[in-house]
Amino acid sequence: MTTNTALATILDDAGSPARGTYEDRKSEFIGEICHIEDPDSAIAFAQRVREANPKARHVAYAAVWGVDVGSMGERMSDDGEPSGTAGKPILEAIRSRGLTDCVVTVTRYFGGILLGSGGLIRAYSNAAGEAIAAAHRATIARGVRFQMRVGYSRHDQVLQLVRACGGTVAHEDFAADVTVSVDIPEDAADSFVVRLRDATAGAVIAQKLGDVRTVVPVEDAG
Repeated sequence: MTTNTALATILDDAGSPARGTYEDRKSEFIGEICHIEDPDSAIAFAQRVREANPKARHVAYAAVWGVDVGSMGERMSDDGEPSGTAGKPILEAIRSRGLTDCVVTVTRYFGGILLGSGGLIRAYSNAAGEAIAAAHRATIARGVRFQMRVGYSRHDQVLQLVRACGGTVAHEDFAADVTVSVDIPEDAADSFVVRLRDATAGAVIAQKLGDVRTVVPVEDAG
């Protein structure tokens, strides 16, 4: 399967979701977004939002999860709004921004004026977009995990090379030597192995442990 390297995800968790609001003709639409690992966590978050807003007329939501093209999952709910006017525009807001592993809820407090199908679609889409804009995002890409035994005298040198290749340290175990596990972006993995060998004159060898997903935070929210 092929991974879509343009995908991004949300770092905000269910305990502190990002929020955004939109108002139209006295109806208030409150968007909330957080990271999820699976559809069950999306459903649980939507239920949590419903319980926190007992006087709300509707809590519609949409969720996307997975990174492999062809096997990504999606779920949505209009929660009593006319079919296609709530969950679908929320889902399109997620899709259009290339996001995955996230759920967006939009809570509606009815203002007494009917908005019509077009107004509802616009309102749910805008509220979802406001929440997404407020969220902390990260890009997702394939990576390779390597493990190395590094002498203390070469420790800083190796970590500098890891950073130069766009990698991150996953784990370190300090004993007689340092056992270091690192995640390197897939497109830099071969270069990292060669550069490590050359920089240490063959004293440090990278052993491949397997494939991983790398998540790189985007500095500015929204």
